[in-house]
Amino acid sequence: MHVCTKYTMERKESNAQWCACRRLWTTLAASAAVAFSCCLASAQTQAPGLTSLPSAEQVIQRVQDPYLGSIPQGKATPGVMDLTVQDALDRGLKYNLGLYFSERTTEQTRAARLRALAELLPTVNGGVTEEALKINLKAFGFTFPGLPTSIGPFGLFELQAEGTWTPLNFHYISGVHAASQNVKAAQFNYHDARDTVVLSVGANYLLTIANESRVAAAEAELKAAQALYQLAVDQENAGLAPQIDTLRARVQLQTQESILIQAQNDLEKQRIALARVIGLPVAQKFRLVNRVPYHPLPESEVENAYERALQTRPDYQAALASLRAAQFSLDAAWQQRLPSIGFSGNYGVLGYTPSSLGPNWTAAATLSIPIFQGGRVEADVEQARSIVKQRQAIVDNLKGGIEQDIDDALLDLKAASEQVQVAKTGLDYAQQTLEQSQDRFSAGVTNNVEVIQAQQQLASANEQYIASLYGFNIGKVLLARAIGNAEQAVQQYLSEPGNLTPSAPANGPAVPPGTAPNGSGAPAPAPNTPQVPATPPASQPSNTPGPAAPEGIGQIVPQRPARPAAGGQQQ
Repeated sequence: MHVCTKYTMERKESNAQWCACRRLWTTLAASAAVAFSCCLASAQTQAPGLTSLPSAEQVIQRVQDPYLGSIPQGKATPGVMDLTVQDALDRGLKYNLGLYFSERTTEQTRAARLRALAELLPTVNGGVTEEALKINLKAFGFTFPGLPTSIGPFGLFELQAEGTWTPLNFHYISGVHAASQNVKAAQFNYHDARDTVVLSVGANYLLTIANESRVAAAEAELKAAQALYQLAVDQENAGLAPQIDTLRARVQLQTQESILIQAQNDLEKQRIALARVIGLPVAQKFRLVNRVPYHPLPESEVENAYERALQTRPDYQAALASLRAAQFSLDAAWQQRLPSIGFSGNYGVLGYTPSSLGPNWTAAATLSIPIFQGGRVEADVEQARSIVKQRQAIVDNLKGGIEQDIDDALLDLKAASEQVQVAKTGLDYAQQTLEQSQDRFSAGVTNNVEVIQAQQQLASANEQYIASLYGFNIGKVLLARAIGNAEQAVQQYLSEPGNLTPSAPANGPAVPPGTAPNGSGAPAPAPNTPQVPATPPASQPSNTPGPAAPEGIGQIVPQRPARPAAGGQQQ
């Protein structure tokens, strides 16, 4: 999103006119309705300043700290790396800590399934035994006159393998089915975790863009405040204005300096937050490449949204798999009452010495019939039945929650789209108000109170426009999250055509060399450290309209009028 602000100022030394444009971009944040409306309300009611953006933590509906961290890779390089949305998403999906934990959880459920499957597979063990024996016949009740009471010592050597197999145990079979469903649930949760990472990375990327834009806005407003202060000093020295105008302009200048300091601090912290989410070293310098202008959502994106969500939402599919796992666990619980069939046997060689070995084997089939187990089966059944009811309630609640998420996102999108139009109109009116107040001040009709108030109103209008576009973009992302295709949709929304190094607007001036790859003539923000934009070129007279802006982008060209001569007349 591109918003330029028009200020008209005067310097005693020259009456050359100038313009300074700045770029403001929308970002992702948490609640499209609450946070968005709060931004609008504060922009309309407060003095011009920085409207606080929702944090990335609020974007993630289920606040999970691991998704705000990562496993850092490598060391910071001395150069400045270009970071596109795709690069940030790829790094987040590789190194984000929350996704790493989710993948480990999936591995654990696979291991649990193998453990359950092992109960139905044969087990075979082997061994070698060599013994020296002496048997006491008297201990066994054998006493014969004239015979010894013991035999031995003698040696015994045995080499054998034994195995057991229980192929027909319904309790174990249902346990394997339950474990398989738990694996499916973990896999769906992993896909849901990927969507959460995409949401977290996208939010932090766009929040960083917003903070860069706010720094650029604060720098432009500071330059305007400096020009107003210098004009007040010039007029006071020329005896055209009282000292109160100079003091008032000085207070406005101090306010803008404070705003810029806060904006720069917020930008640096947000850059660190983005680096932490995607696994970059904190000290790594980077430059954001992508920008996100206003793009209406295609109708195809909202058709049959609820039906598609029930098929694609990974958290809903995970809940269904967990419900099926609980049902299989319930079957496994009551199937402990059923008989089971197993086999066992061993085969080996046995002899007094290794040279006198002979074959030795046994084979058996077992039918095990449970008779009394002390109420353990009943307790297991009751516990499993309770878990089934609990998970069924989770599925029903989530099904209703999906419908609510989609309806909320659609309502937010509609409201945000209307707010964009309203904010654009308000921005135009604020520009006209500032132009007229500057003309009145230049003509000596009024003091600079009117100009300062107009500047504050224009700053609020800019902030309102930022918030409305922000609300629209976050609404699109949250709709994709509600439908269940956030990983694909967010990449599409944040990398739509026109975001990478677009050409100059129609009927507008050519983009000068060295400007930011964002479609405006605003200087590109420096990596990790905001810089004051270069001195803007002289613009056309105040009665000449500025260059046309592309659709969805407001553009107001800063200008500076001629200094009034003695008696309040313009020279």
